[in-house]
Amino acid sequence: MTQANYDQYRESVAGRADVADSPELLAYYAELERLKTGALWTVANKIEPWQPQSASVPVLWRYRDLREHVLRSVDLVTPEKAGRRVVYLDNPGRRDVSAAVGWLYAGLQVMKPGERASAHAHAASALRFIMEGSGAYTIVDGHQVTLAARDFVITPNGTWHEHGVAEDGTPCIWQDGLDIPLVNAMEANFYAVHPDLHQAVTRPVNDLVAAWAGAGLQPLQHGWTKPYSPLFKYEWAATYEALVRQAAVSDGSPFDGVLMNYVNPLTGGPVMQTVGASMQLLRPGEHTKAHRHTGSFLYQVAKGKGWSVINGQRFDWQERDIFCVPSWAFHEHANASGSEDACLFAFHDLPTINALGLYREQALAENDGHQPVTG
Repeated sequence: MTQANYDQYRESVAGRADVADSPELLAYYAELERLKTGALWTVANKIEPWQPQSASVPVLWRYRDLREHVLRSVDLVTPEKAGRRVVYLDNPGRRDVSAAVGWLYAGLQVMKPGERASAHAHAASALRFIMEGSGAYTIVDGHQVTLAARDFVITPNGTWHEHGVAEDGTPCIWQDGLDIPLVNAMEANFYAVHPDLHQAVTRPVNDLVAAWAGAGLQPLQHGWTKPYSPLFKYEWAATYEALVRQAAVSDGSPFDGVLMNYVNPLTGGPVMQTVGASMQLLRPGEHTKAHRHTGSFLYQVAKGKGWSVINGQRFDWQERDIFCVPSWAFHEHANASGSEDACLFAFHDLPTINALGLYREQALAENDGHQPVTG
């Protein structure tokens, strides 16, 4: 079939889903509605688009604008009253489900020294990326991990988990990321508070990091059978070192620079069943080409400064800024520095997309792979 014939066929198909109303048809639709049914041709163009139609819009949340408001919440509410002291990221196209992009939720949480939130569990998968402060820790099913800036930590679905800051620490802010909107859409969410409010630390502090963080090594008698990563904490220093080593021997991706996925060291797969994460390095002055793919991404600038073009809009970012790329949106990234690396942390829903066989990707063919900036 030629392209012209295909376009003509496509228009005819679309035309069949564009039926003019008539008194007889309206009466017919009313009768179908009474029977809790409907005519497919009245909704076909909406529920079966030619390509993904994301309701999310690209957004850049600047940390310098948010930080003051996040810290102000310390004086306004307590963790006991609020549950968690969080300023969540609200995508204008996803306000009905409180999502930052697609079916992903994100927020900035703050805790001050000596505070400890109550232990809880939920069906949603969760992660944290530490932005600033010292003395933070997380306890997951009795395993305590200490946290520093740019560390990445997971609290998988169904696990008892709680967070706190040591008495001798400083105020800590981290980014929360969860698939709450997805789990709610599937009508499968649960939330529970620990019967003792806090859980006991039953293992040595950072025991899982000690056991599983050896590069390419697996404990002989690990006994790990759970479907998520046993390495609850991924430290920044080791992550950045791995990126630098990879950059020394590889050109990386033309679309993502040097990108490495956080993985389950037991399987090599994603850290959790529904949510994945990655860190990518852009060399000084590097400007990637544009592509688009299914799956929603939320980025945080871990290092450096630069800009991204998302569906023709340019967003200039610096360290700790957060921005989103909706599903099937063309995007490209650039490092604004001529002498220093830029690093972007991201979490996304690709484990879900891949498990369902829904991943598609397309490179931008025009303009040498770069988008014209229109806004």
